[in-house]
Amino acid sequence: MGTTTPPRTLAEALRARGDESLAGLLRARPDLLNPVPNDITQLATRAGTRASVVRALEHLDRFALQTAEALAVAPDPAPYDTLLSLLTGDGLDDGEQRDDMGAAITAALPGALATLREQALVWGEDDRLRLVRTARELLAPSPQHPSPTGLGPTVAEATAGMSPGRLQEILAATDLPATHDPVSAVAALSALFTDRTRMAELLDTAPVEALSVLDRLVWGPPYGEVTPNPTPPVKWLRDRGLLLPVSTRTVVLPREAALHLRAGRAHRVPEPAPPAVAAAAERDPQAVDRAAAGQAFTALSTIEELLKLWDSGGPTILRAGGLSVRELKRAATALDVSEPIAAFWIELAYGAGLLASDGETDERYAPTPASDEWLDLPAEDRWTHLATAWLAATRTPGLVGGQDAKGRALSALGPELDRSAAPDVRRRVLTLFAELPPGTAPEAETLLRRLRWERPLRGSAPAAEGSDLRSRLALWTLNEAELLGITGRGALSAQARALLDEGEQTAAALLSPLLPDPLDHVLLQADLTAVAPGPLERPLADMLSVLADVESKGGATVYRFTPGSVRRALDAGQAAADLHAFLAAHSRTPVPQPLSYLIDDVARRHGHLRIGAASAYVRCDDEAVLNEILADRRSTGLRLRRLAPTVLAAQTDPGSLLEALRDMGYAPAAESAEGDVLITRAGARRTPPRTPPAPVPEGPPVPDDTLLGAAVRAIRAGDTAATVARKEPTDGPTSTGPAGTLPRTTPAETLATVQAAAMTGSTVWIGYVNADGAASQRVIAPVRVEGGFVTAYDHTADEVRTYPLHRITGVAELAEEG
Repeated sequence: MGTTTPPRTLAEALRARGDESLAGLLRARPDLLNPVPNDITQLATRAGTRASVVRALEHLDRFALQTAEALAVAPDPAPYDTLLSLLTGDGLDDGEQRDDMGAAITAALPGALATLREQALVWGEDDRLRLVRTARELLAPSPQHPSPTGLGPTVAEATAGMSPGRLQEILAATDLPATHDPVSAVAALSALFTDRTRMAELLDTAPVEALSVLDRLVWGPPYGEVTPNPTPPVKWLRDRGLLLPVSTRTVVLPREAALHLRAGRAHRVPEPAPPAVAAAAERDPQAVDRAAAGQAFTALSTIEELLKLWDSGGPTILRAGGLSVRELKRAATALDVSEPIAAFWIELAYGAGLLASDGETDERYAPTPASDEWLDLPAEDRWTHLATAWLAATRTPGLVGGQDAKGRALSALGPELDRSAAPDVRRRVLTLFAELPPGTAPEAETLLRRLRWERPLRGSAPAAEGSDLRSRLALWTLNEAELLGITGRGALSAQARALLDEGEQTAAALLSPLLPDPLDHVLLQADLTAVAPGPLERPLADMLSVLADVESKGGATVYRFTPGSVRRALDAGQAAADLHAFLAAHSRTPVPQPLSYLIDDVARRHGHLRIGAASAYVRCDDEAVLNEILADRRSTGLRLRRLAPTVLAAQTDPGSLLEALRDMGYAPAAESAEGDVLITRAGARRTPPRTPPAPVPEGPPVPDDTLLGAAVRAIRAGDTAATVARKEPTDGPTSTGPAGTLPRTTPAETLATVQAAAMTGSTVWIGYVNADGAASQRVIAPVRVEGGFVTAYDHTADEVRTYPLHRITGVAELAEEG
């Protein structure tokens, strides 16, 4: 059997991998594919860049990251047993609990190491494990960036530059043999600190106060400040090298001494297994589904009400973008919710493509044409549309009211609300819900602990948002999922499970029987109210919302008829007879006489006065009514004057005049320049067609299998072209230069070589410059040479291609293996 040479570099380790393993690396770290590396060497170089390594470290789970941190403070390279010892300890202080932890670490370490290897953060055989240099630099200790393990530098690192005389003093204080060789002195001190017996004897002679100082430093940070005249305990530690100087005022506990005090452990609390998500309550799954369906119906009603609120043109857009605080408060009052919840509903409608800016000069928010299509869908399909949009959205309503990194307020619908981690956190939270038995509500704190284990926090979040954005996103997800009806009574509903696993159609089918059927009737009452005992069919609801005002909501909605609401219906083009017929057709109770009188009375006076544009005028066939208006003190501000017995002119615009006379108790109607009554219909304001806001990705998208396969083939082919052995020329001009340069041959030599290769079926190495001037190396097997072109199978591109001979810089034969 042959022997395998251990890899000497990361590139060699990657080159030895199979195609499936390389595809796994590119899947785990998709940033390495932008653009596709030319060969394995370029892939290894890119995998070692700081930005890519930081991204990879941030996607490790807690134990994989702890394994990488342990390797960062281990010797380079480190044997597997040394790594295991750093995670489990040396076993000298083990109790039963520590034995259980050691067994768990021993079982989990191969998996963690496999993850690090798959992501090209660790390479080498088990007897020579190497952490990539960039990761070691990021995780290794320094005064500016202490190690996550809390360990300081080694004795050799801390004593670099120390005078030989000072080293001799430390050796004398620790009863070590004197030596004039600094390397030997450092080795002797390191050996002392790593010898359990001798180190214990040394610490037995330490003052109690000195041990207290070590206790404060042992788990980090290992750095401390000292005065020019340190206290006796600190002086005792400094004299024996247990505290080594970093600067004139700073000392550090060396790594070997700290590991002795920690019983060999790199981490105080290793976490080899993910913490379990505990159940806060067990509920009836059917009750959960019904509660979630009820909240889903409330969500649909709220979004419909918001669209209706902004139906004729919503609030103006701030100059910096977004919704003003005043408009958010106004929307919250209209929806009868708090401002944070109103921000959630507004952002949800915006994210689902139901609201957008109209793009006019006086830019406002308004419903989009897609909102009308959404309103025509069955209730269950409307809910799945909202839930799917919420799952994928990167916009984060929970940030509204906070501040950005520059101290500016974050507003609803503003430009600074995208957080790329939001969809991943939402999906992961709901996945953890789904792993529990149906009807189980998880305990929030254990859920957060699990999320922190799966994606440990590192210093990547903006300072203004604190250090735990993912935990905040998780808490917002819990609240938003309950509002939207994803969860019910704190547990995941069956329809939400189906949405996650099987898609929208299955979720809609499960939700449909749980939603109330829309009704085609109301109950009219003598006190000028109508009671809707459930959701109404859309045409009925739309008409009733114009004819009456909503007085209260709940299981049943109460509408109240007022002169203003009836006038609103008449302004929309309805006649009194139409209103009587509508109420008689949709009421399960007789139409009360007071309501009929109200409609007739308002209709009799409606349009009796006509408002038009002069600046504005009032026209009425009844002179007495105009006399009454002129005599009313409330009309003084309108500055009315009589132009004719039946016409008054006003020095205000028609809209203001219309509202003022209505406030005075009249029922005027607006008229056109032709004298016709103007009819105002609801739902006239729509934005141009708009697409929903695109989520902001957290990083490069995960490539599909087709792209991965093509990328691996391209990298392999490029690697073949870059590393294949070439024949050195025996005479003539030099055909090959230094590694990585293009071959150079004369046109005659190029033609002769490719013709010979086509006849013998051999493979050659060429340099090629395309039409854009980009140069590349290729390994080709020529098939035909004619007309100034060579047709060949290109191993680099894995396809047959044709190359103009004048673009080939040179050609070289491949060396025979042997």
